[in-house]
Amino acid sequence: MRAFVRFKLALVLLVTLAGCASHAPMPGVAHVDLDRFMGDWYVIASIPTVVERDIYNAVERYDRIGPNRIQTTFTYRKGSFDGERAQMEPVGFVGDDGSNAIWGMQFIWPIRADYRVVYLDPDYRTTIIGRVKRDYVWIMARSPRISDDAYRSLVEHVRALGYDISKLQRVPQRWEENS
Repeated sequence: MRAFVRFKLALVLLVTLAGCASHAPMPGVAHVDLDRFMGDWYVIASIPTVVERDIYNAVERYDRIGPNRIQTTFTYRKGSFDGERAQMEPVGFVGDDGSNAIWGMQFIWPIRADYRVVYLDPDYRTTIIGRVKRDYVWIMARSPRISDDAYRSLVEHVRALGYDISKLQRVPQRWEENS
C-alpha cells in the first residue's frame, strides 16, 4: 500500500512538472476564413499520435456546427489500403476571435488539446497544423498528392517551427481517379 501511495505521488509530481515545461510561442496564421477552411483535407505527412501510426488514406474533414464549433471527422485505414476503416469525431472549438487559427480539439470531455493552424497557403490548398509542445504536426492538402517541391517546402516550414523532422512520416494515399 505504501508503494502505491509513493507511486501516485511520483506520478502527480511528474505530471505537474511536465505541465510546467515552457515552450517557445507558436502563433497561428494571421487569419483563417473558417468557411473556406471547411471540407476535406488529406493528411500528407505527420508526426503521428499513437492512433495514427501505420495508417493509410487519412482524411480530416471539417464542418461548422456553430459560430466557433467545428465537427471534425478523421477517417483512415489501419495497417494497409485494405485495412480496417476507422473514424474519430472530435469537436474543434475556435479559441481566439481574431485569427480563427487557435483551436481546442476535444476528443474526450472536458479536455481540449492544443490545435493551431500554423501555415495556410493563400489558396487554401495546403496547411500545417501544429501544437505548442511540438509533439505532433500534420501536413495536409486538398488533394491526396502534392508535388515533391511543395512537400519539401512544407517540411522546411515544419523544421522552422522547431519540430524534429526526423519523426515526420508520409501518410500513404491511394484513391481511385473517379472517386
